Amino acid sequence: MLYRKMNNKTPDLSILGFGCMRLPVTAEGKIDEPHATKMLRYAIDHGVNYVDTAWPYHNGESEPFVGRALAGGYRGKVHIATKLPSWLITSRKDMDKYLDEQLVRLKTDHIDFYLVHGLNAGFWENLSGLGITDFLNDAIADGRIRHAGFSFHDNVTSFKKIVDAYDWTFAQIQYNFMDEHYQAGTEGLHYAAKKGLGVVVMEPIRGGLLGRDIAGVREIWQKAKTPRSPAEWALRWVWNHPEVTVVLSGMSEMEQVRQNVALAESGHAGSLTKAELSLYGKVKKELEQRVMIPCTNCGYCMPCPNGVNIPICFEEFNKGNIYEAKEQATQHYMMLCGGFFDNQPHFASLCKECGECEEKCPQGLPIQSHLKKVAEYFGK
Repeated sequence: MLYRKMNNKTPDLSILGFGCMRLPVTAEGKIDEPHATKMLRYAIDHGVNYVDTAWPYHNGESEPFVGRALAGGYRGKVHIATKLPSWLITSRKDMDKYLDEQLVRLKTDHIDFYLVHGLNAGFWENLSGLGITDFLNDAIADGRIRHAGFSFHDNVTSFKKIVDAYDWTFAQIQYNFMDEHYQAGTEGLHYAAKKGLGVVVMEPIRGGLLGRDIAGVREIWQKAKTPRSPAEWALRWVWNHPEVTVVLSGMSEMEQVRQNVALAESGHAGSLTKAELSLYGKVKKELEQRVMIPCTNCGYCMPCPNGVNIPICFEEFNKGNIYEAKEQATQHYMMLCGGFFDNQPHFASLCKECGECEEKCPQGLPIQSHLKKVAEYFGK
């Protein structure tokens, strides 16, 4: 296992982090605890020391599972990362309430790396007014948390503002070779690193999509001198960036754990050759040719007066078609447009064909027609 530091104040962290959002489940949809426990402990026994969870994962069961799985001496071998549920906070007292409950759930007296979850401009404005920075300072001072960070889902301008707003230890962003310019992207990665923040990467394999064996892509990877699986190519690309501290993998099978732990032994920064790096560009071009709706996610069409989240609708529709992964795209679509964060539906089927979005779209996309395709594809 290879290790990197966020800064001089943090311990060495394994370049592979165990993400506890996609744990194996039973037929009833509950965490398969014996299987998941073996997976997590195998990873820790082989050098993984960063375990990431959050309040809502697995319908609130992920944190309690981690607390139980780290019994028997495993808690002392790892650094726990969990997150304050930003969308549920309505007062300063709420912040303490959730943190204190998370300590109980995780059976620990402190959280090593505590993140403010899923920040965007709106969440940050609300939390700032409620005293989030005072809360973080107090929680660090009284020992309930060791290091403060945030996970992020918005544009790079908002990312920079949040980075500058507090003395963060780290930030967590979505980053992979298909998402170089998505949300914080490469620009945000470099900005955070320049400011002295460690960076934890989520979705390095785009939720498994970049690990799929896809005709057309397969032939490109096969041109490399060193044979690698699609998942390894995706992970190696992220690890190749020295600004990245930890790469999270949401593993759901023991074989994935074994493979990723083995790969983390050679995930050195700057280790990919020029010829290998050129293959990523060819794969990206091949996948981008499969885009069904050429939406750039600029957001000018928003807000929709009928509540449709147009960019998300198009993004998940494209993912399903690009990666031949309709089932997975449907799961994401139902979660993201089903009111996970705000209890309000945002499905394509809510479109009333008012035409307001098309008047705003700088690319002149026939949005109403595209939304009909999305609603038919996902059934909502």
